[in-house]
Order: sequence, then C-alpha cells, then structure tokens
Amino acid sequence: MIRTLRQSIVLVMLITAVAFSAAAQDKNKNDKKAGPITNPVLWEEVNTSTLDLFNGPGGVAMKPDLSKVVFVKEDTQGHNKKYRIKDAKGQIWVAKFGSEAQPETAAVRLLYGLGYKTEINYLVPSLTIPGKGTFKNARLEARPENVERLDEWKWKDNPFVGTNELQGLKIMMVFLTNWDLLDLQNKVLRVNNNGVVEHQFIISDLGATFGKLGNNNLPFFFRLGRKTNDPATWYEAGFVSGVKGGRIDFDFKGKGRSLMDDITVAQGQWLATRLARISDKQLDDTFRAANYTADEIKILKDGFKARRDELSKATGDARMAER
Repeated sequence: MIRTLRQSIVLVMLITAVAFSAAAQDKNKNDKKAGPITNPVLWEEVNTSTLDLFNGPGGVAMKPDLSKVVFVKEDTQGHNKKYRIKDAKGQIWVAKFGSEAQPETAAVRLLYGLGYKTEINYLVPSLTIPGKGTFKNARLEARPENVERLDEWKWKDNPFVGTNELQGLKIMMVFLTNWDLLDLQNKVLRVNNNGVVEHQFIISDLGATFGKLGNNNLPFFFRLGRKTNDPATWYEAGFVSGVKGGRIDFDFKGKGRSLMDDITVAQGQWLATRLARISDKQLDDTFRAANYTADEIKILKDGFKARRDELSKATGDARMAER
C-alpha cells in the first residue's frame, strides 16, 4: 500500500515536471518568436503622387511569374480556402479565393497610397494550380524571405495609441466598411532590409471590405446585414454621422464599435488631407488591379470621392465653428 502510494506520488511529480518543462519550452519559443519590438512602424509620410497603385507595395519587381506554378501546401489559417504556391521565380505566395480577394487587393492599395505599411499582394484573374484546379480572381499574397511574421498586435494596446496614424487607420476601417476588426487580423512583420530591421504593424486581412456593416450593435446580431465586395451597397453605406464635442461620430455598427469613440476632428482632418492626394488615375489603377469591371470602377471611385468629401466637410465645418 505504502509502495503504491509512493509510486503514485512519484508518477504525479514526473508528470508535473514534464508539464512545467513543456510549458517553459513553449514560453521560450513564443518569447523568441515575438522578440523585442524595435523600430516599430505603422505609417510613414509618402509622396502619394509618385506611387504606383496598380502594382501596389510590391511594385513591378515583385509581380509573380506564373509561367510555372508549384503547389506547396494548403494554408489552414482563417475561414477562406487558401493554398501556398511557388512561382517560376521561386517566390512563395498564399493564394486566396472567393468574395474577399478583390476588395482586399483594392484596400491594400488605398492604404499603401496613404503611407500605411501593408502586405504585398496582386490579383490574378485566373490561376491554375496543378492538382487543385483553376480559380477565378485569385489574390496572391507574398511571403518574402526577408520578412518574419510575428504575433498579432492589439487595437487598444500598441506603440501608436492616440497618434494621428492609428486614428486615421481606424477611420479607414469605417471608410472601407471593414466589419472584421479583430486583433487576430493584425500582424507584426519583422522586415530585414540588408541588416536594417523594421517591425511593421499591418492589418493582414482586409477582405471584409467594400460592402456593408451590420444592422445593429447587439451581440451576435450585429452580423445581420453584413456584406463584402458589393460596390453598389458600399456606395450607399453610411460613413460620418456628425461631430459632437470635438469628436467625430461614425456610422459604424458591430464588433469594434468602441474603437471609434475617441477620434477627434483634427485627426479626421489629418486623414482627409491625405485622402485628397490620391488622384483619379490612381483610383482607376487601384480598382483595375482588383479586376473590377468598368461599371464597378465608376461606382467605387464615386464612393471613394463621396466619403473623402464627407470627411473633409464634417471636419472642416467643425473647425470653422470652433473659431
């Protein structure tokens, strides 16, 4: 009896030790993965007029060479079907299909045009992956060798809280009707450019855009009415409701509503000034890159201009009233 009890105690101690060891290894692994955040960057001042919004942040140099496509593996992260492939240049891409491919391609280019750090992506009207089939409107997202994907960053806890650039990014989420404002959609990229390391804070998934937010703020029920990739619906969707007490009131319903409660008129003006720098041609290029039709491009351009003007007028009128 005593021997059996001792054996049980020893067994429990061994199991506990193994568990602690595994936990410590996992913690060390995670700590190593996250590492210290040095040189964090969310946004930088750019000369918008010089930017190529058709090819986006990857430019012509990063464009995939699809003369040869090799299937690597299925990517199981997220809710959409995705495949990892290698192109003829040996570059690795994550191919995403479905309703989120076009709006994500366009959203990345608009944020890039404003100076925000983004993923590198391109839209391919038709993509054949050996052994998997042919897909229409495939979004290809780069996985460069010099970029390490780290953990997520949180909307309410990051190095940019209260800055114009973070507040401007929040406004852009309403602008784009992005109803998927979860922290897990954000990513820190450790980018090594010839020994110079930069930690870029990006929104990794911008697919739930260019549509419509939910109908209410009730838990679960805020999902009702949401739409993605519907230009006509996006054109009609609300944006700025008004200005109260020096803060902008946005027509934003759904998860993440509280993120929009502290955006000032001055921060709205900061973004409006930069939105005005994106030209008609760059808007054409943005939506052509996402393979929208001519009719859809007109609707999307009109929607962009209407929102831009709405933000500019609301913040301008409020500033005038303060004087």
